[in-house]
Amino acid sequence: MNQRRFLRSCILVFVLGSFPWVLPLFLGAFGLMGALSAAPDKPRPFDSEIRAFAESDRSHPPQPGGILFVGSSIFREWTNVAAMMSPLPVSNRAFGGSRTADQLTRFDQVVVPHAPRIIVYYCGSNDLKAGDAPADIFARFKAFSERVRERFPQTHLVYVSSTRAPDRVKRWEQVDHYNALVRAYCSQTPLREFIDINPVLVDDQGHPRLDLFRSDRLHFHPQAYQEFAGVIRPVLERIWAKQAGVPAPGRRSAAGPAAHLPTRRPTLANG
Repeated sequence: MNQRRFLRSCILVFVLGSFPWVLPLFLGAFGLMGALSAAPDKPRPFDSEIRAFAESDRSHPPQPGGILFVGSSIFREWTNVAAMMSPLPVSNRAFGGSRTADQLTRFDQVVVPHAPRIIVYYCGSNDLKAGDAPADIFARFKAFSERVRERFPQTHLVYVSSTRAPDRVKRWEQVDHYNALVRAYCSQTPLREFIDINPVLVDDQGHPRLDLFRSDRLHFHPQAYQEFAGVIRPVLERIWAKQAGVPAPGRRSAAGPAAHLPTRRPTLANG
């Protein structure tokens, strides 16, 4: 019996080796080929978040030419950013835990549907936590910037500085290095802007304002986002007003009215 089984195995190996087209026919005869081809793709990181974005976009199609916030959890947890920036047309598509490579991988799904006039970018903290070199993180941000230029050549890209969180004091030197690389790049690159939010996170003596941080000493209480809005909003107003062809409005509180700010979306010409 064992000899017969061995002989059949040898014949099968010979047939499949000499006639490879036999295997698909064999599988098809038993209905196995369809099952193999229908095997589900392996889930990718952040698939659930991206599906949620797509469903939201289907329910409420985004209007092109607005302002899009992208990045990691620091922006994802800014849940009322649209209200705080109103009447500027803001959408938030940040997803927590993401790194700069994820912003590149998901660019077509996150950025392209919105065809934004302005992109506000916060990402890199998780890369630093993972031990990536600042130069490598910057290279991925630059690749994101170049992709924006290729797809939307008239779009402004605003980089918001990586924060010097108290839970990552040992990495502050790397944080500063990464921010410095982006600052230098933005200073010499058209339609690129650097915003430093770290000054609002320290007191007059330069000590971290721990009241702004949650218990993890990384993420923020709502008051911190008020502080961020006070720094970020004037920059967005200036860019928006310049694109709309009207004088830039005066500075106001983050939550204050801005009825005189033009809400007309500048005409978007994409590449």
